Amino acid sequence: MKIISQNIKLRKFTLNKKSLGFVPTMGGIHRGHISLIRRSIRECNNTIVSIFINKQQFNKKNDFNKYPRFLGRDKSKLKKLKIDILYVPKHKDIYPSGYNKKIKIHSFKKELCGKFRPKHFEAVTDVIDRFIKIIKPNKIYFGEKDFQQLKILEDFIRNNYPNCKVIACKTIREKNGLVCSSRNYLLNNKEKMIASKIFNLIKNNKKKLIKKKISINKIKDIFYSMGIKKIDYIEILNINKLIKPFRKNIKYKIFLAYHLGSTRLIDNI
Repeated sequence: MKIISQNIKLRKFTLNKKSLGFVPTMGGIHRGHISLIRRSIRECNNTIVSIFINKQQFNKKNDFNKYPRFLGRDKSKLKKLKIDILYVPKHKDIYPSGYNKKIKIHSFKKELCGKFRPKHFEAVTDVIDRFIKIIKPNKIYFGEKDFQQLKILEDFIRNNYPNCKVIACKTIREKNGLVCSSRNYLLNNKEKMIASKIFNLIKNNKKKLIKKKISINKIKDIFYSMGIKKIDYIEILNINKLIKPFRKNIKYKIFLAYHLGSTRLIDNI
């Protein structure tokens, strides 16, 4: 595994590569990331993983400052996976002339997390746009855990980079149902237990919620009784009608975002 921070060195490696997989991360490598990386290794001749905590996409300075940082641990995990390149750029490498404030993305940005994190998805798309220009991957891997982000990026990349294929990978969970996330490092054991109970509550009542045999307000009341102080949303959406091209069949997912202690968690079930 080579560790590269300078774009000019990275471009020398990627030049004329015809089977190049890319997994963008913000570090805090966990089983979810590892599943993406392993799939890239299976499907591509070369795999690049990036670690870059993108300050632009954080709505609160405190959230950026407390984001988990385990670069030494991450390097060890990635070395064992035998990836080709770990790309660890500095801010100036990605944003030499500042942010792109005019980037255009799908209107789905206004739903779900977009109501609570203004300009977040523009910021995520901006950094991915820059990564693709630098790396020129054939395939780029994202997890379905961040489903709204996945769909927005799929649409943007399909419209702007036809030679780059988005590979959507299933959500990886802990044995207790808690979705794998770098933010889990910020949770204590009690909070992890509550998050596990919330997953199981939604999973076990999914059909009832879709058929309106139990109300979302009732579920929210149960959340609050568990110790959740703030719920951003619980919404049921047909995921085949979010962004064109639409599919004919109906497939519902339940999307939720809530605050556990000082940590904001999202999931889709």
